[in-house]
Amino acid sequence: MKRKYPIAVELSGSDNAYGVVFPDIPGCYSAGDTLDEAIENAKEALEGFLELSFADGDEIPEAGSIDSHKNNKDFKDFIWSFVEVDLTPYLGRSKKINVTLPEYVIKQIDSLASSKPEYKTRSGFLAAAAVHELQTLS
Repeated sequence: MKRKYPIAVELSGSDNAYGVVFPDIPGCYSAGDTLDEAIENAKEALEGFLELSFADGDEIPEAGSIDSHKNNKDFKDFIWSFVEVDLTPYLGRSKKINVTLPEYVIKQIDSLASSKPEYKTRSGFLAAAAVHELQTLS
């Protein structure tokens, strides 16, 4: 399951380095000498943050949209982008369960799962669908 987190990137005046802020994740920052390097380093910072959060048993922060942050005066003159990360490693161990579904629904799920590499399997599709629905209801 992938999630896109918005990042605000600022060009530093003195050394021309780029600083990166995650508006949805207080305390998660990064930087780089070039814009590309700053975004790449931001992904590493986010993965490190998620690893520590998982180890501490903390919830994974929700990702807002760029639109929800772009008018914040704290980010005036920042460049906006996003970092996409696979959350699967930070959701905990997989656990096998039995699920009963109509045969037609199973065929549709299997067909979709086999045509979309991001799902890989029926279980992958069901997990992504469940997480999506849980986020929608929260």
